Amino acid sequence: MKDLKLTKEDVEILNTKIGLKNLFSEKKLNYEKALRITRYELKLRELQVELIKLQNWVIENGKKIVIIFEGRDAAGKGGAIRRIAAHINPRHFRVVALPRPTIEEKGQWYFQRYVNRLPKPGEIVFFDRSWYNRAVVEPVNEFCSEEDYNIFMGQVNSFEKMVVESNTYLIKFYFSISKKEQARRFKEIKSSPLKKWKMTSVDERAQELWDSYTEYKKRMFDETNTKLCPWVIIDANKKTSARIEVTEHILNSIPYKDKRYELEQ
Repeated sequence: MKDLKLTKEDVEILNTKIGLKNLFSEKKLNYEKALRITRYELKLRELQVELIKLQNWVIENGKKIVIIFEGRDAAGKGGAIRRIAAHINPRHFRVVALPRPTIEEKGQWYFQRYVNRLPKPGEIVFFDRSWYNRAVVEPVNEFCSEEDYNIFMGQVNSFEKMVVESNTYLIKFYFSISKKEQARRFKEIKSSPLKKWKMTSVDERAQELWDSYTEYKKRMFDETNTKLCPWVIIDANKKTSARIEVTEHILNSIPYKDKRYELEQ
């Protein structure tokens, strides 16, 4: 750290309230870490301001947005949703994270319970896992039959086409992490009294079934990555950069009013 040279911009960033908070959050000063975290927080704040504009446009114009978050267990989907939704109006967005289907729902058309939770005009809905449970999680863990899986794969693209043609924006994110990073996060979750509730029986088998997840994931991409509803694959090994990338993509995908942010190429 002795060789670290701070630029004028670095000093200005560290002198902000956020910068000073991060700089003195630990007993030993770590300028590099404080700068990294502060740059992330300032960037996120900038994007969150734009998200408020986006939501205002959605409300004023009766638009509908569906944003799907898929990925392996512990990939950071929930954390990304929380940052995106942190400052927007809670009356006009919902986070949908459905439990296992009820007996009644099992007897319905598979997509029915998701249809019931699609946005009304002026609303954004975030799906923390979605109908794509049947593409990966269910067949890997033998929660559905092969026939159920094949029917889903034969219907999903048509279903999404109908959603989009009902004047709805649909964005599909897949959070991709390495097997080593997943193992590290599971260890952290298990050791934390505040996080260990997150571990489920499905999570416990995720490492063991890694290759099976990979096989079904590849097939999902091959068959459902359409021109109308493409998958956006996010490198989620680093949570902060994943959150920024996802937010940038949302802002650049929706033509909201007074847009001031454009993704840097």
